[in-house]
Amino acid sequence: MTKNSLVIEYYTDVLCIWAWIAQRRVEEVLAENGSNVLFQHRYLDLFGDTRTRIFEQWESKGQYQGFCDHVCGAAAPFSSAPVNPECWSRVRPHTSTNAHLVIKAVELAEGQAAAIDFALTVRKAFFIDAQDIGDLRIVLDLADQQFDLAGVNESINDGTAIAALMADYQRAKLQGIKGSPSYVIDNGRQTLYGNIGYRVLYANINELLRHPADEASWC
Repeated sequence: MTKNSLVIEYYTDVLCIWAWIAQRRVEEVLAENGSNVLFQHRYLDLFGDTRTRIFEQWESKGQYQGFCDHVCGAAAPFSSAPVNPECWSRVRPHTSTNAHLVIKAVELAEGQAAAIDFALTVRKAFFIDAQDIGDLRIVLDLADQQFDLAGVNESINDGTAIAALMADYQRAKLQGIKGSPSYVIDNGRQTLYGNIGYRVLYANINELLRHPADEASWC
């Protein structure tokens, strides 16, 4: 990161298929721009209560199996975002909150870079390996494979991890975040969300890198 890096607040829910698809796009942006772009990973409450979400939005469309078909169909054109067909059909996480909680605990104990890597581990565990990442025991086991759990558990037990997560959730509401993934760019002046193509994302970022919004105006 440099002094003039463009900061992007990046909001996702780990159970969101569009955020899983967007993973490759974020990686490409970072590969193209290096230290000129900083993604601040934040989380929002989209799948906090998946059962209610599925039955309210998919009751007439096949419920869990219908949602599974939707998720698999959405990911099918993207080779970088494979989806195990057991996701949602057989493996049905009750919530994304436990996963978000442990990610924030990792961030507090190990730093943001470690938390970003762990969030990808969690997504892969669900979408590729069909592990139930709504189960706190499974997410902690994933963390135990990468980190010393003492610090992770401490921030969960003393409440700092849940406080950090609630701060993300509240910030998402205050910023009017509508979905996952969402990119809040240039101190909130611009927000992109949903299935944004790489070229659209890159064009917006590149324009701000070439012409910062706070530079002197010619008009």
